[in-house]
Amino acid sequence: MKSCSLVDAVSSMQAGIACGQRDDSGIVQLRLNNLLTNGLIDFSGHVRIPSVLVSNEMLLQPGDVLFNNTNSVELVGKTVVFQGYKENATFSNHVTRIRVSEDVLVPEYLAFWLLRQWQEKVFEGICDRWIGQAAVQRSKLEMLQVPIRPLNEQSQIAAKVKAQLADAEIARQAAVSQLQDTGILRTRVLAEIFNRLDSVETKVLGDFAHTTSGSTPSRGIKQYWEPAEIPWVKTGEVNFSTINATEESISKAALAECSLTLLPPQSVLVAMIGQGKTRGQSAFLNIEATTNQNCFAVFPNDTWEPEFLYYWFVSSYQYLRNFSADRGGNQSALNGAILRALKIPAPDKDEQLQIIQQVKTALSEIATMEQTSKTMLADIEQLPNRILAQAFEN
Repeated sequence: MKSCSLVDAVSSMQAGIACGQRDDSGIVQLRLNNLLTNGLIDFSGHVRIPSVLVSNEMLLQPGDVLFNNTNSVELVGKTVVFQGYKENATFSNHVTRIRVSEDVLVPEYLAFWLLRQWQEKVFEGICDRWIGQAAVQRSKLEMLQVPIRPLNEQSQIAAKVKAQLADAEIARQAAVSQLQDTGILRTRVLAEIFNRLDSVETKVLGDFAHTTSGSTPSRGIKQYWEPAEIPWVKTGEVNFSTINATEESISKAALAECSLTLLPPQSVLVAMIGQGKTRGQSAFLNIEATTNQNCFAVFPNDTWEPEFLYYWFVSSYQYLRNFSADRGGNQSALNGAILRALKIPAPDKDEQLQIIQQVKTALSEIATMEQTSKTMLADIEQLPNRILAQAFEN
């Protein structure tokens, strides 16, 4: 099988338009974020630039191969084939348009071959690099040796790879859905277990348990952070887990001077504020620690077994989020008053222990299912690599 340099196998290679202007009535411009790693184009995030800046020569045609020439080192080299769009489109300076010589190359064949080079990290070796970014050197891109097969064979390879990648994507989406279902199942199981307690007496949390929150010692006072002696929990670490260690620690001086309380093991934590999904998440403290001001802490007490209380908060996550939506001004938030006023089921300790065991058994089974789903998804996500490797191994 013969090969030739890329520049000799195509009719033109053209960098796109560098433009920071926007025009809602202008021409669609595809940028690096529109080119996906699976060889597809995401048109939903495109921008528009003034039409006067775009010559006819810069308009994309079906069959144009788009190569992402500038990106992070790991992502530079993404390649797709433009199959057409409902209106005219152009491309940015971070994209190189490769228009093939039709008597030499099939566009999809070239795109898949370039994707294979991306998988093999070929482009990482021909990049100019600076902090956080890399650009493929045009001269080295042109000199890449492309295997040239008969056009009918190229078409067959491209069609086979396209079909296999489509099947792999269907399998990936199914695996993702299955993995998401384990999260939904966890929520449903916890809700079912605690819904059985509807007829059980409830007690107000603040009336039967000591609660507190913490603070953030001044970052400008070195002695509050050195030596690092006492674990200090940040809101982002309150994520439906057992906390055995923390990212940061404070000094004993900070504990004494900064409105902080040393929490005992088996305290239950709830995140009161946080970006995204953080608000309302809970954690079980397995060590002595302090917290920042956005963590609510419930001490061990005589009314609720610590793990029972923790699992109840886990099961109440969505309720807490809905209840606290639009509270706290510009940011939805929980606060100590809301949490202390919660009415929590308080069955006798024997029943609480039984419920703890039920929850642990159910969560263990779901965790096994989740791990199986993760393993399956990881394997499926390697399919595109194997498909392209097989297509171009000879």
